[in-house]
Amino acid sequence: MTFRKRWLQLFLLLCCVQTCLLLKDERGFSGTETNDGVLVNSRANAVLSSGLTTVFLPIIYIIVFVVGLPTNALALWVFLFRTKKKHPSSIYMANLALADLLFVIWVPLKIEYHFNGNNWTYGQGLCKVLVAFFYGNMYCSISFIACISVQRYWAVVHPLSWQQRSSCLAVSVCAAVWVVVWLITIPLYLYDQEVRVRNLNILTCHDVTRPSQTKIAAGYFLTMGTVGFVGPTIVCIISYILMLKALRNSMADPAIAKKRRKAVVLIVTVLVMFLVCFTPSNIMLLVHYILLLGESTNNLYGFYITTLCLASLNSCFDPFIYYFISEDFREHVKNTFLCRSERTVERMRVSFSALKYSRKNNTYTSDSDKTQSTDC
Repeated sequence: MTFRKRWLQLFLLLCCVQTCLLLKDERGFSGTETNDGVLVNSRANAVLSSGLTTVFLPIIYIIVFVVGLPTNALALWVFLFRTKKKHPSSIYMANLALADLLFVIWVPLKIEYHFNGNNWTYGQGLCKVLVAFFYGNMYCSISFIACISVQRYWAVVHPLSWQQRSSCLAVSVCAAVWVVVWLITIPLYLYDQEVRVRNLNILTCHDVTRPSQTKIAAGYFLTMGTVGFVGPTIVCIISYILMLKALRNSMADPAIAKKRRKAVVLIVTVLVMFLVCFTPSNIMLLVHYILLLGESTNNLYGFYITTLCLASLNSCFDPFIYYFISEDFREHVKNTFLCRSERTVERMRVSFSALKYSRKNNTYTSDSDKTQSTDC
């Protein structure tokens, strides 16, 4: 019985090897390399000319641009020019807004590229810059969201700690994130991102990988997907779990229970948004390049680029997260729309405080004539 089972396993192994050899010439979105381009198979040909890449993706990117550009620009303006006290949370959120804005300003090139039938017309250099900004933004955003998660954990669990109040530490961490992320995007400039597809007579940008560069691309993105996503995701999940645990322990106090429940809802919302935006794209990134490295004919590229496109919606969601996280941010946004200066806002705050105090003591003080009246 054992002998027969071993022969069956050997037969199946030989069948798998034979199948791989037969399919070796069809390498998904890598194709067969020639002197003047790459010949892709019918599956890749269909995806590159389908409505998914030429209609659906550019529509999503238009939404990202229309919503993300003004909201992130407003958020950055508020953090830089309307927020006097630079708390660590505002520093992290300002850097997150900057990362989103740096991505959004390049989106029109992707819109034109997809509407033009996935035909890139801006040259190899600009293609590499676009790809580097795309992935640089994604991993910067993931890193800054992880930083915000840790900072909120310290604010909830250790509100008086030095780490929670140190702006210098936050600035140093943000600078380190920018340097590290942009250093690890350098390999994207070292191999061709613009590749001619002979079947369709188009120049693709990052959509097709030359067979001679498959190992470089796969090794790079497998490393980036593992280090740039898995690590920060674990940090976010642990931080939010510890926060939820700390908040649950303080729910017994009815005076703060309502605020704690709002905090719990916000924490769950941010965590779900993070997982929904970034988890599918990074999982598909790992799966796609594993299949591409294994020379599979079905490397799920259609799903991969769709999830990457949907991940860019995070640039639209982040400003609204700031709005709900920070009461000061909401006030600054309202005052910005009402064209109120900082001096006017401060005067209103002082007047409101004086009015509350006078009402509490049944008195009203007039600043104009310095008279005082008493309510009966």
